[in-house]
Amino acid sequence: MKEIIVFDQPTVKITYISDLSTIKVVWKSKPTSEEYINTFKKVLEFLEKSSDTVQNFVSDITNQGIMGPEIRKWFEAEVLPTAIKLGIKRGAVIFDGNVFKKYYLNLILKAANIYK
Repeated sequence: MKEIIVFDQPTVKITYISDLSTIKVVWKSKPTSEEYINTFKKVLEFLEKSSDTVQNFVSDITNQGIMGPEIRKWFEAEVLPTAIKLGIKRGAVIFDGNVFKKYYLNLILKAANIYK
């Protein structure tokens, strides 16, 4: 399986797995709001410029920490609709079962369901 590193910083790593048509974000530690936004701008930029149609998105938020509601709302308003327009059909999240992260994910899932 071939993984291409798209972006690698102390806080986050973005890779593209061409065999699986998947872009993967792994948070290494809690990002600042700026790092979070910049990461997803990089993801969208990759989707836009990729010669492949990327259909899958995986995010490992085990080490991400809790992001504030304004960041979640930005993700829902900006990242979700743009990623879907650019070809993303499925998404998955890996997390540690933390009740606060579960709540955060449920809110994002509700927002994502409007694009079905």
